[in-house]
Amino acid sequence: MSNSAVDGWVREGDSTNLDAAIKSLLNVEKQMRLAGDVAGTRKAVIDIVELCYKAGAWKTLNDQIVLLSKRRGQLKQAITAMVQKAMEYIDLTPDMDTCIELIKTLSSVSAGKIYVEIERARLIKRLAKIKEEQGKIDEAADLMQEITVRLCLDRQDFVRAQILSRKISTRVFDADPSKEKKKPKEGDSIVQDAPAEIPSLLELKRIYYELMIRYYSHNNDYLEICRCYKAIDDIPAIKEDPAKWIPILRKIRWYLVLAPHDPMQSSLLNATLEDKNLSEIPNFRLLLRQLVTMEVIQWTSLWEFYKNEYENEKLLGGALGAKTEEDLKLRIIEHALLSLNILVVSEYYSRITLKRIADLLCLSLQEAEKHLSDMVNSKSLIAKIDRPMGVVSFRTAQDSNGVLNSWATNLEKLLDLVEKSCHQIHKETMIHKAVLKA
Repeated sequence: MSNSAVDGWVREGDSTNLDAAIKSLLNVEKQMRLAGDVAGTRKAVIDIVELCYKAGAWKTLNDQIVLLSKRRGQLKQAITAMVQKAMEYIDLTPDMDTCIELIKTLSSVSAGKIYVEIERARLIKRLAKIKEEQGKIDEAADLMQEITVRLCLDRQDFVRAQILSRKISTRVFDADPSKEKKKPKEGDSIVQDAPAEIPSLLELKRIYYELMIRYYSHNNDYLEICRCYKAIDDIPAIKEDPAKWIPILRKIRWYLVLAPHDPMQSSLLNATLEDKNLSEIPNFRLLLRQLVTMEVIQWTSLWEFYKNEYENEKLLGGALGAKTEEDLKLRIIEHALLSLNILVVSEYYSRITLKRIADLLCLSLQEAEKHLSDMVNSKSLIAKIDRPMGVVSFRTAQDSNGVLNSWATNLEKLLDLVEKSCHQIHKETMIHKAVLKA
């Protein structure tokens, strides 16, 4: 049956005629489906969807969408075309209830089907936006729990936000959008372009890392926050505008200083120092240079120099600012203790008094001992504290092979001494005998 004949039949306004037209198209769809005709099946299901829309039969449209998706051996190309066509009518529904019902029907039909996962994501996003505008944040987050991070952060559900963030491959952001897409082959499903309101890939990259900054700020994971800002700094639109990259670079510097010392932090620190743009903010470059060179930094003098810079940083204000100030002091103390460890191991001196450490770090004896003990417990340092004498002895860490090698070296030295002693004894004996014979 041709489209013109069907349209003329339905325009008479009789619902019986609509049912008869749908029944006729269902028979056509069955024949095409059983024959494996992809193009014919796709056209038949689209005709049924269009027929229901033109008749204004929204309930019938929902019923037919469910029926067609459940038909035995239904072709995935037909389901994809049906879902895409029905999505065009969402904005044309007469009221909000009808709109929500159509979205729910389409999302239910597309659930669990990998070939319509993009359409399902857009449907869920659309429905969640409606719920969010209605003030139903919990319902919106429940709907988006499989495809979004932002609403989980709004709900303070950080565990689920972390799980969902791992489903997003950051390699997608490195794809080259200028490359031409491959043309689909005959019978392949056609992926619709993103709606106009969907941001570009680079804009989505910025949004993603800003959301991850919100997540990592919850547990003060400074190193990951720093890495997120570095990813944002790599966006061309940010690099080309000094008004944008200078604040980003300042935040990278602050969070890099706040991050605990480890190989990753050290690598990022050296990479940041090589950034030519850092010359635009010389005070920041000076601080990073101090952390790279193993020199003892006094907290009081550093805080006096950088206090105004720190307080002017908008991101570090409020409740977070109080916590980061404590962490900044802790990082400077840790750096100073590591520097002392390097100096001791380098044999400038073998031991150091606890009082001298406290003077160098501008701390009380109790604070110096506490920070030193914490670093020993975390295995950042290897040291022993003689509390009655008030002396700290540093030593290098050795594994089992190192211990065995040191023992072998000591034994070798001992045998050399024994051999030399025997030689000297034998020499003295020979000289004594020669004297007696003379």
